[in-house]
Amino acid sequence: MAFDRRAFLGTTAATGAAVALAGATSSPAAAHSESRPRTYSFTVMGTTDLHGNVFNWDYFTDKEFDDKAHNDIGLAKISTLVNQVRAEKGRRNTLLIDAGDTIQGTQLAYYYAKVDPITARRGPVHPMAQAMNAIGYDAAALGNHEFNYGIPVLRKFEEQCDFPLLGANALDAKTLRPAFPPYSVHCLRTPFGRDVKVAVLGLTNPGIAIWDKANVQGKMTFPGLEEQAAKYVPRLRALGADVVIVSAHSGSSGTSSYGDQLPYVENAAGLVAEQVPGIDAILVGHAHTEIPEYRVKNKATGKDVVLSEPLKWGQRLTLFDFELTWSKGCWSVAKVSAKVLNSNAVAEDPKITRLLSDEHRKVVAYVNQVIGTSTQAMSSAEGPVKDVAIIDLINHVQAETVKGALAGTEWAALPVLSQASCFSRTASIPAGQVTIKDAAGLYPFENTLEARLLTGAQLKDYLEFSARYFVRTAPGDVVDPAKLTNAESVPDYNYDAVYGLVYDIDVAQPVGSRITGLSFQGKPVDPAARFVFAVNNYRASGGGNFPHVAQAKQVWSNSEEIRNTIIGWVKAKGTVDPAQFASVDWRLTRAGVPVF
Repeated sequence: MAFDRRAFLGTTAATGAAVALAGATSSPAAAHSESRPRTYSFTVMGTTDLHGNVFNWDYFTDKEFDDKAHNDIGLAKISTLVNQVRAEKGRRNTLLIDAGDTIQGTQLAYYYAKVDPITARRGPVHPMAQAMNAIGYDAAALGNHEFNYGIPVLRKFEEQCDFPLLGANALDAKTLRPAFPPYSVHCLRTPFGRDVKVAVLGLTNPGIAIWDKANVQGKMTFPGLEEQAAKYVPRLRALGADVVIVSAHSGSSGTSSYGDQLPYVENAAGLVAEQVPGIDAILVGHAHTEIPEYRVKNKATGKDVVLSEPLKWGQRLTLFDFELTWSKGCWSVAKVSAKVLNSNAVAEDPKITRLLSDEHRKVVAYVNQVIGTSTQAMSSAEGPVKDVAIIDLINHVQAETVKGALAGTEWAALPVLSQASCFSRTASIPAGQVTIKDAAGLYPFENTLEARLLTGAQLKDYLEFSARYFVRTAPGDVVDPAKLTNAESVPDYNYDAVYGLVYDIDVAQPVGSRITGLSFQGKPVDPAARFVFAVNNYRASGGGNFPHVAQAKQVWSNSEEIRNTIIGWVKAKGTVDPAQFASVDWRLTRAGVPVF
């Protein structure tokens, strides 16, 4: 489906008009007496980073989801919590919103974007749209992963939702007008006084311009959150909003993973609260952390803005509880508090599981298709601290794919290296039959493959930057593998192992001086030597802020997801034999002594 600019802008205008009309409509006020203070309470519920999770099910292991903390996941669980809150508070005294990253992340989401796409003629309704409509969402902000499958899929999903997808800083690249409704306004009926107008402003992540460059370049642009919030919050107040809530697909830390490539902060929710007056609460997303309640004092007003981030995948539901007072003909916010509810405390809502049982069965059958065999079992459990065969498999497939693509070109004689991360510590390939779910479990993201040119010196810098992932540990200190990684809060997916080189990482040394013995084919790496680097598009676009790669010359790129490249490779080979590709080429050391 081609990008249709006329339809794109027409949809925006129609949706924006509908939202404005909703904000301008109110029920007649009831007569009241102002002889005594009157109050009204309501609750805004929030989810974020659902990532295609409807059921408490892991499609990569083909069994009920579980983790060490025994969390549960999915909208079916969230639905039960929402029903309980509505029963307690009164349906008309609640709103339900989301902070983005909805249609990517599980094989359920992938299936209805790629295998049986919602964009096909007479295609299906996306399972996330079905579930969120049935639960009764009032609004949702756009997440960066909404753009992974391209704008046509996102537009079709938007069409299928009974609630607006909000993005005040998602602009049409040519007109610089909003490409999506910036906000929605919701009227809550009160027992006296006029209705309470609650405005929800949606903000998404500027990193989309980097991470999904291929899908959005020339079509959309994404200015900073603070800039757009400063533009719209006064407008919402002028429209008569009594309460302003921001749903922001942006963490609260004030940090960025793409350095100075964009003049905007990735995790800007805290900065928005601090710098933009007139906001009462912010539903935070993107960071995949749990923040029950976090208060930020606004610099202009001195008032607290309450932030909350529920844990990803439907593990938590945020509750913002508002208390308003009626005085001198207007409502004012007297108190805001936030907390989270754990979805593992309730059962799945049978209404939601029944609604999507057919879709679930189709996806389970799809992921269990056998595509080959493996001569031995492989696991990613030790992948963060050891060079394991299952990560070598990713790298081998990537390197082999790039070599084949460059055959006969001017770059064919250059050596090909590859990078990969341990995306999941629970990924595994069994001995014997290998299914789609086994291969797909190695690569849960929709990344595609590129080839860039790097020098030996640049690769050394790249590895030093990657090695900051490890906690500095002196020789002789006891090593706990569980506490050795994720230094500086670096996630597993931002630690890269490079395939084709041999090197040690000395974790006793400070960051920047850890790579030793760097060699290629038995010889020290020449700083001036040129290499082809097989790299995913997230990293090549600046994700993680690794040095050199984003500015390096691109010599090849592919539009197919790396996950599908791995599945296709296993199908073509028939047999996965680690003896043909796996070797221990990097290790952790202290003063030259291996840690393990």
